[in-house]
Order: sequence, then structure tokens, then C-alpha cells
Amino acid sequence: MDKIGVIVGNGDFPLYFIKEAQRNNIPIYPIGLFKTVSDEIKKIDNYMEFNIGNIGEIVKYLLSNNIRKIIMLGKVEKKLIFEDLILDKYGERIMEIVPDKKDETLLFAIIGFLRLNKIKVLPQSYLMRKFLFENKIYTKQKPSSEDEKTIKIGIEAAKALSRVDAGQTVVCRDMSVIAIEGIEGTDETIKRAGFYSDRSNIIVKMSRPQQDMRVDIPTIGINTLKTAFENNVKGIVAESGKMMFLNQEECIKFANEHNMFIVGKKI
Repeated sequence: MDKIGVIVGNGDFPLYFIKEAQRNNIPIYPIGLFKTVSDEIKKIDNYMEFNIGNIGEIVKYLLSNNIRKIIMLGKVEKKLIFEDLILDKYGERIMEIVPDKKDETLLFAIIGFLRLNKIKVLPQSYLMRKFLFENKIYTKQKPSSEDEKTIKIGIEAAKALSRVDAGQTVVCRDMSVIAIEGIEGTDETIKRAGFYSDRSNIIVKMSRPQQDMRVDIPTIGINTLKTAFENNVKGIVAESGKMMFLNQEECIKFANEHNMFIVGKKI
């Protein structure tokens, strides 16, 4: 069975994959990018930690362990990158040649470097297709006709936002956009919306227009639901087929108990 390196960011997504790989008897080698990586992952055999800018050291580690396949999972938040970025000579070269510092640009530059070293990057849906959002309403609560008008505007706004690679989440209410995601990430966007709007907020989260399944698939899980409830959200809408829905049973139960809706929508 081929070994798989798991480039680990923050959040629960990497742990879901690791458990699926273990169930399939696939040897895994987790590589943490931040000190805030889940403690559960840090306890796994073969766990290693590198600064995200040490791309040369990461590749050297993979090749020395005969690892030719990797998967990149978890949140890689810009504010954490900029707070503690240490570039080796390969990281410096990548930063010099990229035309901009967008998430997508940097990720594809890193993928290109990995390919030069004959390391394949697997899609984030590998072993994980059962966790993709489906085109359906998951909850007892459903969007009203007025909610659907707001959702339509939210989808347009989220798609526009993702086209410029600024973020993928917007929060709307009454056919108006309350907050858009930037460098702070999804949870902080939800909190900011809750500060300005005290009721009936709707979260709309979309993928990029040309979503590459190898990188940065948007994800929603129980922590998002709890943050949403605490900040006056009545429902969450996610793009089906291109986004991950983690903690599904727990999320649906929580949403039903708090009269919230969760919708996967084909765009």
C-alpha cells in the first residue's frame, strides 16, 4: 500500500481523512504546519512539524521516506502564515516568482514544486466523497420564499468574492449582505455579522469558480454551526458537490434543536 503524506492545517478535516486512511490500512505521515494543529493529530505515529515556508525541508522529508503521494487538508489561515513565516531558499524562490500572493496562486506554485520532485498531490475528496455536501435540505427547518431571495443574493456575492480570492463566505439578511470574508476567516466573519445584525442572518459559503479539488475545499462542521447560532444565524447554505460537510449527524441534530436550516445547493 502506498504511503500518503498528509499536510495538516488547522481544524477537524485532516483528522477525518486520517481515520478513513487508517480504516483502509494506508500508511500515513502527518506533517503539521502550525503549532495549533489538533493535539490528537500530534499524537499519531510519524507526526512531524515544519514551518509552512520550509518547502524544501518538507520535500526532503517526503522523499527520504519514499512518500510520493500527499494530500493537503485543513485551514491555512493567512494571518497565521504572516505571523510566523520562515522561508527556506525554495520558499523564497517561490515567493519571488509568483505574480501575486493570493492563496490559490501560492498553493499552485507549491504543487508545481512538488510535481517537479515527482510527488503527486491527491484531491481532498480522496476517501472522503461521502462527506461532500449533497443537493438537498438536511434539516426539518426549510428556507422561506423570502429566505430564498436573500440566499440568491448571497450566492451572487459569495461567487464574486471567491473570483478575486478574497474569501468564500458571506452573511446576509433581508436581501442585503451584512459581512464578507477576508483574511480573518469564516468564524470571525460570522461573529462580525452577528455584531451588526441581531436576527435572521443567513450564511452562504461557495467554492471558487474553478475549484481545484486538490486545494482548499471549503468546509462546514459543528464549530461553524455553534458559532452561527451564537451570532443570530437562522440558516447555512453551501455549494453541493464542492464543499465538505463534517460532523453531519451532530450538525443536523444541533440545527434541528435550534430551528436552523442547513442546505446544500447545486450552482
